[in-house]
Formats: sequence, structure tokens, C-alpha cells
Amino acid sequence: MKSQLRPCLPLLLGAAVMLSLAMGLRQSLGLFMAPATRELGIAVAEFTFAIAIQNLGWGLLQPFAGAAAARWGFRPVLVAGVLSYLVGLAVMASAQGGFALLVGAGLFIGVGLACTGSGMALAVAARPVPAALRSTALGMVSAAGSVGALIAAPIGQVLAEGWGWRAGVWGFLLLGLAMIPAAWLAGRVDRVPVPALAPGEAPRMSVALRQALSHMPFLVMTGAYFVCGLQLVFLTTHLPSYLALCGQDPMLSAKALGLIGGFNVLGSLFFGWAGGRWNKGALLGGIYLVRSIVLGLYFTWAPTEASTLVFAAIMGFLWLGVAPLVSGLVVEYFGLRFQALIQGLAFMSHQLGSFLGAFGGGLLFDLRGDYVLAWQLGVGMGLVAGTVQVAYALRGTGPAAPRPAAA
Repeated sequence: MKSQLRPCLPLLLGAAVMLSLAMGLRQSLGLFMAPATRELGIAVAEFTFAIAIQNLGWGLLQPFAGAAAARWGFRPVLVAGVLSYLVGLAVMASAQGGFALLVGAGLFIGVGLACTGSGMALAVAARPVPAALRSTALGMVSAAGSVGALIAAPIGQVLAEGWGWRAGVWGFLLLGLAMIPAAWLAGRVDRVPVPALAPGEAPRMSVALRQALSHMPFLVMTGAYFVCGLQLVFLTTHLPSYLALCGQDPMLSAKALGLIGGFNVLGSLFFGWAGGRWNKGALLGGIYLVRSIVLGLYFTWAPTEASTLVFAAIMGFLWLGVAPLVSGLVVEYFGLRFQALIQGLAFMSHQLGSFLGAFGGGLLFDLRGDYVLAWQLGVGMGLVAGTVQVAYALRGTGPAAPRPAAA
């Protein structure tokens, strides 16, 4: 396997570093919610609305970023996304009110994530890798992409406690500068030729879109992906606030987010490996079911440091494991040519859920003064989505179009 992957390693490394920082910084922004809202005199819902706009913009723009990469190549799209991300951090660090937070943390970082996040990074990783090793390679990039939260969360917490939340955001911007060379390196994938059309594979973008929107296994996966986004962004945005409300040490939030990032590595490697051997759709549904049960158990009782760290470890293992499975299914169904575009459609659904998880959680907190109804709704929706995903995957329904030939 090493000899087959060796020519691809520079591309995989660039994609992994870019994804690691893009996701790690973004997942740790919740650390700044409490101090930022106090200093700026804004409600929790205003901060979470900015995060919600970030996730919504990320999702809505993801298909367009994929289409742009298919037309002009990955490198210009990736580099432009990094620059937008860095501008967003600078605007957020300089914010004097809710509107600047909305523009920086919301719009600019949302655009940056659409061009540098998991959809684009895994599309880069899928193209140069032999088909037999594709699921494993996608798991490796997802795993390396999880390290960012492990690094960013403690750094952000230390800077915020010592010099204020703005120093934490400026520290994130300095870390984010490393995304520029990583995106440039990942952009070398433009030199790798796209395989010839397989029987049934869409020759044009419009045909690929029609295939995806009439393909029932893809639509079921996309619907379940909505709930995935709702749960994860609710957790990254509101866990620090929830722990503070329960009287826990603020550093526990950074430890938990860092632990999620660390166990992401193990989960991504495992599910990348497992996706090459077992039913990817059933594995996805299983992740959603177990994740929902663990969420429900954790929020039922008052948190302690031990229970929070165990919870973070389990959730981390189940976190980005969905990424290689979703990417692998898209390639199986539709091939490599328009993978970034079609995967972007699925991710749009994920980010609509993320919008609801971030903003809805903040709105319910402002209305009720607690997170009880918010986590109950998230758990219930997750149980339904996981059950439907597993049931449909085990029906044995094949793809609407013939599976593309191996690259």
C-alpha cells in the first residue's frame, strides 16, 4: 500500500494540513462566545447567528466551489478560500459589535470553508489514489484533518485567558497562515488527469446534477447528513456555554474540544478502513444512532470533568468518520469527474442542519434559559435519521447509474 500511495503523498499532505487548520480553527470559535458577548454587549443568539451564517454560507457555496474547481482547477479555488478565511479572522478579532462578527466569523469564514473544508480536501485526495485504496486514503486525510482542533483549542483558550478573546482570534490567524502553502501544494492535483468516462457516468455538469437529484440512495444520505450537521455544530458552538452554565472550569471546554479532535484521528482512520470493507451507508447510519444515544446520556445528567472527557472521546471517534464514508459513496455513485460538485450538494444539506444547530440552540437558550429542549430535539432527530439511513442501506438498493470504472 505504501508504494501505491507514495506518489500521492505530497497532495494528501497538503490537503490534510489545509483541512486540519480550516476545521480546527472553526471548531474552536465557540471558546470565544462568552467573553465576546460580554465585552461587546450582545446576546448569545447574536454570536451564534454569526456561526450559523458561517455554516449556511459554507453549505450554500460548497457546490459552487466544486463547480469552479471542475472548470478552473482546484488551486485557485483553494488559495482564494484561504485568503477569505484569514480576512474573516482579522475582521472578527477587530469587531466592535454584532455586525462585524457576522461579517468576519460568518460571511468571510463561511466562504473560506466552502473552498478549504472537507468537501474540497477529500475531492483532492480522491483523485490521485488507486480505487482499491481510496476509502483508506480518505480516512487518512480526514484523520490528519482532525489534528487542528487538538492544537487550536488549547492555544485559543490560553491566549483568551491571558490576554483576552481578541488575542485568541489573532493567534488563530497566525496559525491559519500555514494554510496558504498547504493549499498551494494540494492544488497540484490539477496536474492529475481525470479518468476517462465510465459507462453511465455523466459527461456534463448538468447531467451530473440531474442524476444526483433523482438518485434515491444519495437523497437519503443527504437527508441524514442534515441531522449530522445539526448535532455537531450545536455541540461545538454551545458546549463551552453549557459547561460554564453548569459551573465547570472554562479550561474543561478547551480540553473537551481538543479531545474531540484527537479521537477524530482514530475514528477517521477506522471508518476510512471500514468503508472499504463493509456497507458505507449502514456504517453512516450506525454512527448517527450511537452518537445520538451518547448525546442523550450525557445531557441527561449534570456534567463532571470525567463524564465530559469520556463524552468528548466517544463523540470525537464518531465525528469526522462520516467524511470518508460520504465521499466514498459519492465516488461510487457518480465517479470522480464531478465529485466536488455533487458532494457539495450533500454538504449543503449538512450545513443547513448546522445553521439550525447553531442558531436554533442559541435562540432556544435565550427563550428558555437552558439547553434542555435543544438537546432533546437533536437526539430525537438523530435517532430517526440513523434508523432510516441503516434501513435504506440494508435494503440492497444499488446506484441509479452503473458504478464508474476504477481509476
